[in-house]
Amino acid sequence: MVVKELNKVITGSHGLPILLDVFYNNNVAHAPLIIFCHGYKGFKDWGAWNLLSETFSDKGVAVMKFNFSHNGGTIEQPIDFPDLEAFGNNNYTIELEDLNQVLNWVESNYAKHPYIDISNIILVGHSRGGGIVTIKAAEDLRIKKLVSLAGVSDFKSRFPKGLDLETWESNGVRFVMNGRTKQQMPHYYQFYENFIANETRLTIQVAAESLKLPHLIIHGDADTSVDVKEALVLHTWHSESQLVLLEGANHVFGSSHPWTSNELPLYLQQIHLKISHFINNLH
Repeated sequence: MVVKELNKVITGSHGLPILLDVFYNNNVAHAPLIIFCHGYKGFKDWGAWNLLSETFSDKGVAVMKFNFSHNGGTIEQPIDFPDLEAFGNNNYTIELEDLNQVLNWVESNYAKHPYIDISNIILVGHSRGGGIVTIKAAEDLRIKKLVSLAGVSDFKSRFPKGLDLETWESNGVRFVMNGRTKQQMPHYYQFYENFIANETRLTIQVAAESLKLPHLIIHGDADTSVDVKEALVLHTWHSESQLVLLEGANHVFGSSHPWTSNELPLYLQQIHLKISHFINNLH
């Protein structure tokens, strides 16, 4: 039976909370644990992520997914973005700190859990979260396997350049439209300054080339948000990585928000099987 512990609150970076969910099967002892990181303008309850987590747990793989502390959600409203000030103050090192907080919390609270094996942690990151988990997996020996889902291969190229960068510095903030919620979402200039101050650490290539663990890269060839070329280059940086290209799949693998069906999209069904085989060393 799948047990769901939802909307647990832990301390995140700079005083803001991290909201997280835990899924496990109380008929399966010492299950591997997936820790899932959402992407840019994402959140743990987006689309079919809940259903995917339940599917993994039903088949004997525990899942923990969480909202980054500065993703723009709140404890009271974890879906969408009521706290745009937090969103504007987010950066990559904050997300890495948040992920570390989650790992520390798992160690402290699930070390003797009968149904979760914290010695077998798999990081799974979607989109921007794919870059975050790649960096963390290169830094942290607690991570045993890594999965990039439509993951980015580079952060620096996503920043404005030239006059646009100068305007951002001058104004102190730039806005990006959220196509679904129609919010103008701020990015304060500290985001760029933080990246430059930590550029070596935040260069995904450096992390990918130093990985000493199994890495599964899954990408759709119809992804218009993160080009499939980024999966190909990630694959070249880690000689032991596995690459799976899904023909016709978009950036969210056929999901959408809200997801009201009780069945996963076909591509996420395939992804569930691919990741399950990867965790169990099957091909």
